[in-house]
Amino acid sequence: MVRFLITGDRGFIGHNIVRLLEAQGHSIYGIDYNTNYGFIPNAELYYLYKLRNKRCVSPTVCYNIVGGHVNVAFEQAQAETVIHLASFPRQKVVNNNPLCASDVMTTGLINLLEHAVKHKIRRFVYISSSMVYGDFVSGVNEAAQCNPQGQYAILKYMGEKLVQDYARRTGMEYVIIRPSAVYGENDVEDRVVSKFIVAALRNEVLRVHGANEVLDFTHVDDTALGIAQAALSPNAANKIYNITRSDTTEHSLLDAANLIVNIAGAGSIEVDGRDLNFPSRGNLDISAARRDFGFNPTIDITYGFQRYYDWYRQHPTLWRSKAV
Repeated sequence: MVRFLITGDRGFIGHNIVRLLEAQGHSIYGIDYNTNYGFIPNAELYYLYKLRNKRCVSPTVCYNIVGGHVNVAFEQAQAETVIHLASFPRQKVVNNNPLCASDVMTTGLINLLEHAVKHKIRRFVYISSSMVYGDFVSGVNEAAQCNPQGQYAILKYMGEKLVQDYARRTGMEYVIIRPSAVYGENDVEDRVVSKFIVAALRNEVLRVHGANEVLDFTHVDDTALGIAQAALSPNAANKIYNITRSDTTEHSLLDAANLIVNIAGAGSIEVDGRDLNFPSRGNLDISAARRDFGFNPTIDITYGFQRYYDWYRQHPTLWRSKAV
């Protein structure tokens, strides 16, 4: 049994990691500030957090990771390993409030690292992003040169370097995770798959920004599995891992939109130019995670999208009045 302190433990990815580690008998103490970044009505966010809280039993506290209450959380958790997910979740949110994003993603991270050293944390798991690579084609591995584009990706890459520097100076182990295009149940953020499903449910237009843009669509269950395995594996110490579906077939944004329209039997598709706020991407190489701790994602895009669509249908509160 390992004792974990998890930041962002009631977030989309975070609460799925909590459920997985709880099922394995580990001890978890969570920190989550329950932040609304302005893209979800408060009533919907409250509804969503109630759903997530019902799925988890571990204690959680509402602390800002920038503040002094972090020390209390470390004292209460008596943790061996930290999994740090608390962050501004994507590029659009960071662009809307870059100063606050920098405060959370840099100052908040340093605050956690300082307390991790003080409390003799053995391992610090940092959730980064595949966005740190910048433009890349399918097959990119962790040794590839990073060229982050946009403030979100730059802040994530800065976070990687901060974690590595603390580890170098203190002997604390680190693990860095680079996920990509995570989707799935219990998420209503305006990510592309969620927006497509909501539009289809409302029989509206699915707007595709760049028909041939490829994403490594990864169901949250597989993401949570890979992060949990990396956090626990002795082989993962002081390494970086891509944790994605890494399908043998590339799936474009247009492929995703067509699949969701077929699942829903509703909606139409309009194709616009590529969103220049995002780099061009592809599928990632996950051979290191397969080799070091047996990571084996199992949820393909067809099954994953169907599950996500079915979940949305079961919770009409989250889409009937939602602007796409």
